[in-house]
Amino acid sequence: MRPGVGLTANVVQRSALRFSNVVVDSPALIVLRHGAKSLQSGGRRWAVHGGDAIAIAGGQSFDVWNRLSGDGLFEARWVVWDPSILERYEPQGRSARPLAGAAALKGVGAEFAGAVDRAVAAVACTAEVVPDDVARHRLAELLVWLAAANIRFSRPRATSVVSRLRALLAASISEAWTMPEVAARLAMSEATLRRRLRAEGASFNELLADVRMSFAMTLLQSTDRSVAHIASDVGYESASRFAIRFRERFGFAPTAIRGHRRSSA
Repeated sequence: MRPGVGLTANVVQRSALRFSNVVVDSPALIVLRHGAKSLQSGGRRWAVHGGDAIAIAGGQSFDVWNRLSGDGLFEARWVVWDPSILERYEPQGRSARPLAGAAALKGVGAEFAGAVDRAVAAVACTAEVVPDDVARHRLAELLVWLAAANIRFSRPRATSVVSRLRALLAASISEAWTMPEVAARLAMSEATLRRRLRAEGASFNELLADVRMSFAMTLLQSTDRSVAHIASDVGYESASRFAIRFRERFGFAPTAIRGHRRSSA
């Protein structure tokens, strides 16, 4: 993650898995390297394979299937833009409506793939290596490529309490959050926060657990950190308690993402 620029992750799985009701908070681009990915939201379904890409509008939830290639591997690269870049970007000469749901890009070419590589490198580098303005330009280049494919994202706007709360929790995932502290950060009383969350069909404890488990899933997919370290990263002192909560959320153990070979190591 690079503040003011964006974030990226290289997701790897050794097992084919289904993830239910995964929330994608911000617009994202996923480039498939190995395996296949399917997303479903409502009655709509999108599918991509190695060499394809998919653009996802933010603020939505999907059921996700990640399937392995013939070599037993799933690998995908994520890129997420900092909201400031989406706010400033203005597509030229295009009247396409903002993306709803997702859009698949079949057979990503070498030039587009090169733009993705440059954006990923810009996120990973420091300002001394790639200045901030250059890094933001590289992330904006991807938006130009998507606009050429008639894909554009909505500009950031006032969001629901659930979205605001998810963003707050995700910014400091391991913090020992409490309802009074969260209410104060959102400039409202605890009673008002409870009432507004209830109106949106959510609760504080459920959201906190979901944000932590979703981030843990990404760490399991994109790093080699042990389950115990990841449990600590998302605010759990007990790895066994974390594993129980993870299984309750996704229906399988944390080690299932990495496969038996990797988990046993």
